[in-house]
Amino acid sequence: MDLGIPNLITLGRIILVPIVVWAITSGEMAAAFFLFLVAGLSDAVDGFLAKRFRMTSELGAYIDPLADKALIVSIYVALGVAAALPISLVILVVSRDIMIIAGFMLSWMIGRPMPIKPLPVSKANTLAQILLAAWVLAEYTFGLNVAPVTATGIGLVAVLTLLSIAFYLAEWLRHMNSFGTGH
Repeated sequence: MDLGIPNLITLGRIILVPIVVWAITSGEMAAAFFLFLVAGLSDAVDGFLAKRFRMTSELGAYIDPLADKALIVSIYVALGVAAALPISLVILVVSRDIMIIAGFMLSWMIGRPMPIKPLPVSKANTLAQILLAAWVLAEYTFGLNVAPVTATGIGLVAVLTLLSIAFYLAEWLRHMNSFGTGH
């Protein structure tokens, strides 16, 4: 197992997850905001180091997206519990990730593994989710009250999450059906 510097940074991001959740649910939004920024920067740094200095590894290929998902899902749940985001949006975001993971696991279990590659709409969705979480934390941290921006972010995340679900479902169905056609 390769615990190079990028993987250690990723593990640090995973360790930050419960701390950020605690900060949000304890009303320590400023701490949560700055820890979220550290987590975001750590994601950029570990990716840069891995690519620039050829420090990529199989372990990193698995734990980096896992760390990202753990952070996003946990923060959305915590922001929902803190009533900083609508519960309906939290359920949508979490359900999407559960559905994607379940689809990949099912395809592997029945001997038809899917390649793990994020779709462009999924990348846009993840970026929108991160920006919305950062914005909401910044609102609480700096006492901002720009409801139209927050409402637009919530709407954008909801639409992109629904699109991502649709595209992944179509991709999954296409992949699973390709086994019956000789591909």
